[in-house]
Amino acid sequence: MKNSIADRVNDFLTKYPPFNLLNNDSLLKISTQVSIIYMEKGDTLFKRGDNFHEHFYIVRNGAVNLFHAINDDIEEIINISDAGDIFGVRPLIAKERYKLTATANEESIVYAIPINIFRSVTENNAKVSKFLITAFATNSYDPYTAEATNKIFVDYLPTNTQDIANFQTAKYTKNPVTCDINSSLKKAALLMSKHKIGCIIVVNEQKHPVGIITNSDIKNKIATGKFPIETQVTNIMSSPVFTAKKNLTVADGQLQMIKHNIGHLCITKDGTENSRLLGVLTHHDVLVSLGNNPAVILKEIKRAKRTKKLRAARLKANNLIKSYLEQNIPLSHIVKLISQINDAVTIRAIEIALKKMDGKPPVPFAWIALGSQGRKEQLLFTDQDNAIIYQNVEPELDKETQDYFLKLGKYVTKSLNKIGFEYCEADMMANNPEWCKSLSDWKNQFNDWILNPDEKAILLSSIFFDFNFIYGDKSLTDALTDSIYNTLDEGLIFFKFLGRDALKNPSPLGFFKQFLVEKNGEQKDLFNIKSRALMPFIDAARLLILRYKVKGINNTAERFEKLAEIEPSNKELYESCSYAFKALSKFKTKQGIAHNNSGKYIELQTLTKEEQLKLRRCFKPLNDIQEALKIKFDLKNFV
Repeated sequence: MKNSIADRVNDFLTKYPPFNLLNNDSLLKISTQVSIIYMEKGDTLFKRGDNFHEHFYIVRNGAVNLFHAINDDIEEIINISDAGDIFGVRPLIAKERYKLTATANEESIVYAIPINIFRSVTENNAKVSKFLITAFATNSYDPYTAEATNKIFVDYLPTNTQDIANFQTAKYTKNPVTCDINSSLKKAALLMSKHKIGCIIVVNEQKHPVGIITNSDIKNKIATGKFPIETQVTNIMSSPVFTAKKNLTVADGQLQMIKHNIGHLCITKDGTENSRLLGVLTHHDVLVSLGNNPAVILKEIKRAKRTKKLRAARLKANNLIKSYLEQNIPLSHIVKLISQINDAVTIRAIEIALKKMDGKPPVPFAWIALGSQGRKEQLLFTDQDNAIIYQNVEPELDKETQDYFLKLGKYVTKSLNKIGFEYCEADMMANNPEWCKSLSDWKNQFNDWILNPDEKAILLSSIFFDFNFIYGDKSLTDALTDSIYNTLDEGLIFFKFLGRDALKNPSPLGFFKQFLVEKNGEQKDLFNIKSRALMPFIDAARLLILRYKVKGINNTAERFEKLAEIEPSNKELYESCSYAFKALSKFKTKQGIAHNNSGKYIELQTLTKEEQLKLRRCFKPLNDIQEALKIKFDLKNFV
């Protein structure tokens, strides 16, 4: 007899990784054993510290919060899993107690996947293994699981374009430098210095590895005076060592390093510590094998001497984005990694441009990123928004000084354009005299915008309020920030203008809950996710964070999370806004990757019914936050 429930489970699972990597028979075996869990809002599936379950989970409908409980009254959400997201994968990789708490964010249905059944049908599936390595590393990388495991790195996750690299035999260091178990630390350190290495393996008479000494051990145990330099190596070595056979894959090596929080694996004849040492696999060896990962890309950027090389390195980041999204890596992790890469590209472009200039900068300066890069939300290639602040000079020298930095700005913006960042249509770039000024001129400019607000002032200042220091003398940006916040105390009417601006795009759903799409032009019938959905959240977060005079937080999601701390009574609203903004950003990024553009306009027909429902769900917190702004800033009668 046909099992209709299993069929429905099967139909759902086949849409999402890692289940979409299985054949029909394997997936059906899992589907028939799945448990269906109904959760009311606030129900808890597991708590931090609970023993691991015999299942991992995937959200069928609704959403599940994963959070760290700081105490009985304070919780901090780490991630929100919704339809298709897996969580609670720790028991698949490491039989450990849970590090986070899972609670229903709303009425939800969760499928519990039995681990034993899943393992039995995926044992030899390399793609599934890679997905699980990634999922475990991602779920483990947060400041709270780090308490127990120090650092489980997300920066070096494998990508879909690296299947060959991940599952080829790892290339390890053969004939590693060793020292005898009876050696002194001084002798071992001299060997490390002579061979310019960061670790040395301690072996016994049979050449079996018994311990490892790293630079960190010397720093923490010798330099601190805990042991004398002549102490025996056994007093400071880490023991026992972790071992593997010589034919292990890169993925297996990486998994062991993640599980045990180590940077070195001893390769032995039979894979145990009771056989002869053959070599050492290091964290660096894994990175070299993976090739296309954030750490390697950043090194390429720093070594680049030409714009062409910078473009090649930055293009690799797009592959990372695509891969990470496919593997359901939380957007907050993706944003942080890509923001670091974007900033590194800009820094290197500035360094290359400075070498082309006639002489060194006449005075200290600061290059700042505005817009999405300033908010650390720039994932795909978008247009440039940047500016220069330079130190004050005597009036008679200002023109000459500004000309120098305008020329520098021209070189840099040209390089960024070649790399893939389009010129700003409104010319809000550092090669424009309006965006290249002395510190005092910038202070005067902001004073005027804040104290004499009009439509243009609100537009320009709102873009600039999201600035982020990239290169040069940070004291200049700090001084400007202090001046801005001092002036804000005098410009209460300015907040009303900002508030009105934040309300200019109301809920993007029409009266009959239909998406409001473009009516004409090239974008006819397309949904503008940037202006109708993302920008209202960005404007609301900016307004509120400025009103509370919070410095140093530019990212929209992080602004809402900070507001949740400041206003506990509105915590649920702000956390919902943070989640909705990240979900919308994910939609935009996926659309951009699919169509090789910025993702600004979405073709709604390409979304599944479930995706459209998920998109609609993001608009309720948008409507709620806009209603809150009307009350907080008394905007109902402000025209």
